[in-house]
Order: sequence, then structure tokens, then C-alpha cells
Amino acid sequence: MIKTGILILLLSLFSLPLFAGQSMTAIPGKVAAPDFELVDMDGNTHRLSDYRGKTVIINFWTTWCPPCREEIPSMNRALRELADEDIVILAINMGENEDTIFVFTADYPADFPFLLDQDGAVIAEWPVKGLPTTYVVAPDGNIAYRAIGGREWDDPVFLEQIRALGR
Repeated sequence: MIKTGILILLLSLFSLPLFAGQSMTAIPGKVAAPDFELVDMDGNTHRLSDYRGKTVIINFWTTWCPPCREEIPSMNRALRELADEDIVILAINMGENEDTIFVFTADYPADFPFLLDQDGAVIAEWPVKGLPTTYVVAPDGNIAYRAIGGREWDDPVFLEQIRALGR
């Protein structure tokens, strides 16, 4: 169960405009991304540490968040654009059950795994300020960028920033 304070934080997200600012905030210095171990909708276990050496886009979201829903198609397009590169997207759902997410995927299919953080343990380790919040983790395991609010992830500027991390 998600703690009351986190739930209040999440409910405040409706004030975030869709595609707010269309930028990512660079994270200065070496801030190690907190490792996690979560199961996806197919029962497969994903650990962030298993992706070391790749650029990882980590999206925190819920089905009831309008900007979260709106950015999924652009994440699918971005993933297709980045298909030949060592870049992955992991979407961490905050506190919802598999049935809720399964129904959601009928209208919003994704080409990347939806990971289940049903007890809120992972969100407690990451400085999530609102939903969606997305982090870009460089191949060395450090957080490179953060974006709060929805984005068009297939924007050429974002794709170039993400690609540059792997060079």
C-alpha cells in the first residue's frame, strides 16, 4: 500500500500540464540510480543493474494519470527510432494491480515492459515529484536527466540527448 504522503503527492499531479516545458533537466555530478528489482506483466524479473552498459529510460506512471497515458505512443515511437541502439525503456507503474494495467493496455499498448511497484518501495527510493516522472540513466549507472510531466519522447532533440549518453 502506498503511504498517505506519497498518495497525496501523486494526486497533485493533475496540475502538471501535458508536455510541460518539453525539456529534460540535466542531473549534475555523479548521482547513482537506485537499483530495483520488479516483475513485469509477464512475470519476468527486471533489475536496473541488469541493464548496466545501456541507456535506460525509466518512466514512473499510473493508468489514471492523463499525461502518463498521452506520452505512451511517443515512447513507442521513440523506442522504434532507437531500436538498433543500446537503449531501453522501463515503465514502472505505481501501486496498481495487474488486472487494472491489463485492461489499460487494450487502449494504450506499449512496446516496452510495464513493471509493477505495487507497494511503493521503488518510488520511495527515487525522487519522484509528480507523474509522470521520467529518468534517463546513462550506461555507467548514473542519472543523467529527469523530466517531470508528459513529453513527446520521439522529439529529435530528446533522441539526440539520449543517444549522446551512449557515445
